Amino acid sequence: MGQFGQAVANGILGGAVYALMAAGLTLIFGVLDIINIAQGIMVVLAAYLSYALSVHLHLDPLLGLLITVPIMFVLGVIIQWAFIRRLRGRERTAMSLLVCYAIAVIIEGALYAQFGSTPVGIQTSYFNTTVHVFGFYLGYIYLIGFGLAVVAIAAIYLMLYRTKFGRSIRATTQDAVAARLIGINVDRVAAITFGIGVAVTAAGGMVFGATNTFNPDSGYDLISRLLSIVILGGLGSIGGALVAAMFMVTAEEIVNIWQPTWATVVYYAVLVIVLLVRPTGLFGKQEARAQ
Repeated sequence: MGQFGQAVANGILGGAVYALMAAGLTLIFGVLDIINIAQGIMVVLAAYLSYALSVHLHLDPLLGLLITVPIMFVLGVIIQWAFIRRLRGRERTAMSLLVCYAIAVIIEGALYAQFGSTPVGIQTSYFNTTVHVFGFYLGYIYLIGFGLAVVAIAAIYLMLYRTKFGRSIRATTQDAVAARLIGINVDRVAAITFGIGVAVTAAGGMVFGATNTFNPDSGYDLISRLLSIVILGGLGSIGGALVAAMFMVTAEEIVNIWQPTWATVVYYAVLVIVLLVRPTGLFGKQEARAQ
């Protein structure tokens, strides 16, 4: 029972870290109908930025977020303005896959050129400590990741449903043409939304880099996991991404107790089984979207 409880605790905290990385991917798809498959390498890029600030400027990774979040936001806005906004017509979503893949390859090449292929990790003394709570040993960095995930998802929710800009986002999501007709600058909304979706990876990348060693190739495994989470939670559902991430990582941690070699298989098997029962995901909705 002790191992099982510890696995559940690890799954919930680890799932929150994945949800933190997947939140931006969900937001971008929900608003723009774009599957940003470059999100994985952007998480890795954010991890490298935190690593560089820590190693070269001796800046605490948490304080470093004050620098990396704006950098990633600006990068997202530039990518949307330079590449994504030019995509038009019925093939827009499909073409965005190719564009985002090209962006991922470019970022990966730049990281190889700058940092090489040797795996690195973000090292800070308090990241390696654990907290004893109710009989469970919880990694401090995972508690930080859990807190950041809750804050990020709550902030996105409040932005969407409690601000004027959020109303513009939801109007654009429902019908971009009608949104233009009532005076909403759809291009500006799209650029800022894409920027926010990429900015979230700064926090996710920092936690990822503190809990794993990584190199430029790490983006491939990440994007497969993030897409699985987004699909299981329901495309466009921020809360669904959080629940799905915790559910899938917890299942993986539990299986890892008895059959470590099957743990990763179970991660994706859960996705297939749930989608057979509910094709729209846990919180997905089948609805027509006006273009």
